[in-house]
Amino acid sequence: MPAPHLGSAMLDRVPSWIEWEHLALAALVWALLTAASLAIVLRITLALPEDYFELEQPPLTSWTASRVARNGTGMVLIVVGAALSIPGVPGQGVLTILVGLFLVDFPRRQQLERALARRAGVLPALNRLRARFGRAPLRPPAQRNDPR
Repeated sequence: MPAPHLGSAMLDRVPSWIEWEHLALAALVWALLTAASLAIVLRITLALPEDYFELEQPPLTSWTASRVARNGTGMVLIVVGAALSIPGVPGQGVLTILVGLFLVDFPRRQQLERALARRAGVLPALNRLRARFGRAPLRPPAQRNDPR
C-alpha cells in the first residue's frame, strides 16, 4: 500500500467552509498590502535628508489638509507595522512603524524616532535601502548622553 501524501493529510484538517478562492483572495490582499507598505516605506526613507536624526525640528502650529493627510497615512503605517511585528507575520514591522512615526505629529516624536533608529538593525536596514537607490546613508542619532 502506498504511503499517504503528506499534503493530503494537511488538507484534511482545513475546515470545509474555506474555499480555494478565499485562500487565493487572502494571499492576493496580503501581497498587495505588503507591496504597498514597502513602497511607502521606500518612498519616505529615500526622501529623508541624511542628517534627519541630527536636526532639531520646530513644532508645527497650523493644521493644513496635507498635514492631516500625512498624519492619517502615518497612523495607518503604524497600525500596519504593529500587525507586521506580530511573530509569525512576515514583513518589516519595526521599519514600517518607524516610517509611520516620521509622518505623525505628536510630542516627543523625535526622541521616539531616535530611540527606534538606535535599535539593532533598524538604521542599517534603512541605509541599505538608501544605498540601493544611490542615496547617502542616514547618520546615526546621537547617544542620549552625547552633548550634541
